[in-house]
Amino acid sequence: MEGSLRRRGKNSWEFTIEQGRGADGKRHRKYVSFKGNKGQAQQKLRDLLQAQYNGIPIVTDKITVSQWLSRWMTEYLVPNVRQKTIERYQGIIDLHIVPAIGHVVLAKLTPSEIQGMEGELTAKGMAPKGVELVHTVISGAYKYALRMEVVWRNPAKAVTPPKVTRREVEPPEIARVRQLLGLAEQEDHPLFPAIHLIAYSGLRRGEALGLRHQDINLEAGTISIIQSIGRSLMQGIVVEPTKTNAGRRAVDLDDGTIDVLRAHIGKQLLHRMEREGLYQDNGLLFPGHLGMPLNPMTLTRVFQSYAKRLGMDGTRLHDLRHFHASVMLQNGASLLLVSRRLGHASVATTGDVYGHLMPGAQKEAANVFAQVMEQG
Repeated sequence: MEGSLRRRGKNSWEFTIEQGRGADGKRHRKYVSFKGNKGQAQQKLRDLLQAQYNGIPIVTDKITVSQWLSRWMTEYLVPNVRQKTIERYQGIIDLHIVPAIGHVVLAKLTPSEIQGMEGELTAKGMAPKGVELVHTVISGAYKYALRMEVVWRNPAKAVTPPKVTRREVEPPEIARVRQLLGLAEQEDHPLFPAIHLIAYSGLRRGEALGLRHQDINLEAGTISIIQSIGRSLMQGIVVEPTKTNAGRRAVDLDDGTIDVLRAHIGKQLLHRMEREGLYQDNGLLFPGHLGMPLNPMTLTRVFQSYAKRLGMDGTRLHDLRHFHASVMLQNGASLLLVSRRLGHASVATTGDVYGHLMPGAQKEAANVFAQVMEQG
């Protein structure tokens, strides 16, 4: 394939790209406008020719970033991601991306413009993790545009967002968790079994609230994680599939937790009978007062109230999941076992989050290696 470059004005160029002959025998050309200096224009032409050689069509449509984000949301995000993710991405698009670069033609957005926008967000005080999420949204939209052959390159790939320093997980102490669970059990709080289950199984909050009676086999001592309950600003309480495919899993229970759940199911049956005619049975293990799905924030507030009473300010309900993983790892459980129990997408995720909680793991590996070397 061949192409030529023609100056149209100061820092303004037009590319003519030969595209061969069509079925009618006529020569086909594509004309592309570009703004920049001569060196940039020459590089751009080389990139376009390489893209065409690789089978990627050269697009000159005038669709804007804003228009494409709307299409990406409708065609890809809504059918494929969870409601909370949709709402979080939509907020980022409306508040940060569209006001800054929404007017730019999708195929003409440059890495420099993306870098400038992310730099401005940082200067205004947005945390690195927030800027990283903005970058993720832009990059994701362009990845879909590449698949749909709307653009020929992803400008976000040339931009490095601010480095995010990951905070190491610091789970609560065993004695403190025992104290909290003991207080909730002593006061016979209706949601004590849910808090106990999260601490003893590492379930996510939504996974625990999504459990149905049909997902529980107390004789075998297992529960099946099939769905999750979340809270949406737009739709209220929503029932969704698990966060990832790996999240759909079976989790074994200890004998004590089985006893807690048995007692809870008995009390729930009595509660349902006392409210006959008012109770709407949805088959949930931890429903609201009249059987409907429980608002996840209700469980969070109950946990926080107990934590505050015990001087555990800053401890979150989700920290019980970290607590479960840390106790298992520090007592010899493998990363693979913990990863499967937590429903992580990969063992690498588990290692990244909890690797620092495995004291002596490197020492043991070093000794094993040295032993093998000595044995030849």
